[in-house]
Formats: sequence, structure tokens, C-alpha cells
Amino acid sequence: MEEKELPRLAFFSFTCCEGCQLAVLSCEDELPDILSLVKIVNFREAIDQKSDDYDIAFVEGSITRKEEVRKLKKIRKHAKIVVALGACSSTGGLNCLKNRFTMDEVKREVYGKDAGKSERFDTLPTRAIDEIIPVDYYLHGCPISKKEFLHLTTSLLLGKRPDIPNHPVCVECKMAGNICVFEKGMTCVGPITRAGCEAICVTYGAICWGCRGLVDNPNADAHAETLKRHGLTVESVMRKFSLYGACKTHKC
Repeated sequence: MEEKELPRLAFFSFTCCEGCQLAVLSCEDELPDILSLVKIVNFREAIDQKSDDYDIAFVEGSITRKEEVRKLKKIRKHAKIVVALGACSSTGGLNCLKNRFTMDEVKREVYGKDAGKSERFDTLPTRAIDEIIPVDYYLHGCPISKKEFLHLTTSLLLGKRPDIPNHPVCVECKMAGNICVFEKGMTCVGPITRAGCEAICVTYGAICWGCRGLVDNPNADAHAETLKRHGLTVESVMRKFSLYGACKTHKC
């Protein structure tokens, strides 16, 4: 009997720190089982092999150059399934902060007197990958959650639709037994941010900065009431959300 060919996985990176791919590599205990079920044909952080023959493409990073647009479209053409890997590819991430400025300002700040001398210095307003190609699934976070990566990958291999959280971080905060940061005189965008991180930032003493993006239908009215109760305004909190949400609060 002819052996069934294993699904072929590829990992790609654009403008990013590649921290989400490192999160994948940190699945040391689980990777042997995954590798028995798939064949990885592209993964710059892990192997030298490269191939244009793949079934599932995990794409990390936002798009900031014309060359990246061309490469991303090529990936979509070859892949049966495209997964946005992490905040940069899902929402534009921290890289969207540059969209607050004109591209001429950005180039002068980064390249100085060399700005405009070479095509490799060209830069575009930052975009999430779904502003350029259709995306099938999203792994949110900065970086992604190992647990979510394993769940999504297993689901895809089984032909099942992965269960991606679509409720606020506040739900996980309460499950973790955390005191609401608003009660501590701090601000937070957890009430309108997609869960799935197990409220790790708040649990360890920080606030939610919204790295996982908005839930599909955020209860903005309820959040506004919370802000009002604590003497805050929507505008003041949205300035904090723009750390990761600049692509949504500024035109890309």
C-alpha cells in the first residue's frame, strides 16, 4: 500500500522579531509528536531546507515593503491554508506605531542622509497580512501561546476547525482570581481585548495592552461605563490601546 504523504508545513517571517517562531520551537516536548505527523519544508529559525510545495503556511510579521507584498502573495498562491502567526501579522502589531508619521519622516529618522538613495530603503505604511491576502486562521498574541499553537495545529491536522477565543481577557482575569486593575488605579484594555492568553500580563502585575486585538463584538458601552466609574475617558485608554492597535486607530 502506498504511504500517505504527510501534510507539509512552512513558516515565514516578514517585519517582526520572530519571537512567535521561537515560541513554536519552545514546544520541545510536543514537537517530536508533531513532526511524526507533518513535514516542515520552510522554517528559517530551525532548518536550511526551503520549498514552494507546502499545504499550511504560518506567516509571522507585518508587511512594510513592496517586496514583502510580492512574497506574501506568492505564499498565498502556494498554500492551501494560511495562518497569521502572532500580533504583527494578525493586526500589524507594534510595527503600526510608525503609521502615526509620514513615510518620509520615518525614512529620514531611520536612514538619515541615505534615505531615498536605494530601493531597499523604501518603506510602506505597516499592514496586517489580511489587508493584502485572505487569511484562514489567526494565532493572536505577542508572542503567541504555545497552547494555542498546539491546539490549532492539531485541529488542522484532524480536519477540525480550531476553537479560537472570542471573549474578553476579563473573563480569564476573573478565572485567575485577579483583582481588577481599575480597582488599583490603573487602566486596562482587557474588557475589549480578545482572550486566550490566560490573562498572563495582569496575573504577573502588569496590565493588558491589547496585543491580541479586539474581540469581534466588544461591549464598548459597558467598558465606557467602567471608565466613567473610575474617572477615566475612552480617549485616554485608547491611547494605550494604540500601542498594539495603531493600525486600527490610524489609517494604514
